[in-house]
Amino acid sequence: MKHLSELGELGLLAELERRGLVSGLDAEGAVLSDGRVVTQDTVVEGIHFSLGTTSWRGLGYKAAAVNLSDLAAMGAEPEGLVVTIAVETETESTAITELYEGLNEPGVPVLAGDLSSSPFAALTVTALGRSERVPGRAGALPGDVLVVTGPLGGAAAGFYALSRGLAGFDELVERQLRPPFRLEEGRRLARSAHAVIDLSDGILRDAGRIAERSGVRLVIDPESVPVEPRAAELAELPFWTMGEDYELLAALAPEDARASGFPVVGHVEEGSGVEPELPKAGWDAFRG
Repeated sequence: MKHLSELGELGLLAELERRGLVSGLDAEGAVLSDGRVVTQDTVVEGIHFSLGTTSWRGLGYKAAAVNLSDLAAMGAEPEGLVVTIAVETETESTAITELYEGLNEPGVPVLAGDLSSSPFAALTVTALGRSERVPGRAGALPGDVLVVTGPLGGAAAGFYALSRGLAGFDELVERQLRPPFRLEEGRRLARSAHAVIDLSDGILRDAGRIAERSGVRLVIDPESVPVEPRAAELAELPFWTMGEDYELLAALAPEDARASGFPVVGHVEEGSGVEPELPKAGWDAFRG
């Protein structure tokens, strides 16, 4: 019997799928028959955020944004959010008002949810939407070209600056606290892309999800990856691999990649896995 720290997130999901206990892992969420798509994400105090560095409003915004990013990867138009909040009983009511203001800031309505008490704050958001076409993760083909919708590394660099109290890097901290959600870009890519994923856990780890579901090898060219320019001022670390960028990575036919106008960062070939192989790159829910 393996512990979750040994299995890791992907290993656990693979085992659950093998046992027939979970399905639908070919996309960023559930794809229903009527064009509806549903995704869900949870953020937990002490794991994903600290109230010492994140405001309640900022927490609400980020929790909404990361779910809208999943909808973007499915080429969806968002329809609403369902929100569950657990907080300490001594939390001031104004904090929850600010949290909901943040949740509403992206312009997608909160439709329903639940409230509970907890010794620490936790927030689960379910995002609902509709999509005409969900590329998913399983359609990448040898010969495809890989593109990303924007620069990487800013969020990880922002966390580095924030956690060390380094001043003068406000734009990087902003990328950490207020991630993008590329809804319009996602809908554009969904028209022709063979596979799309949002870069929440790092480009190499998320590319591995496409590689595994598509049965191909994804080759990333580090020299071609657009990187937030000021990240290198903080430290000589591979911030571009560390995650929380919430840009989109897509596999397209070469002509569609050229027409997209997005930066080309690699290609797809026969085989398996991802190149380069950096075992500690990215985020794993059970390994950190």
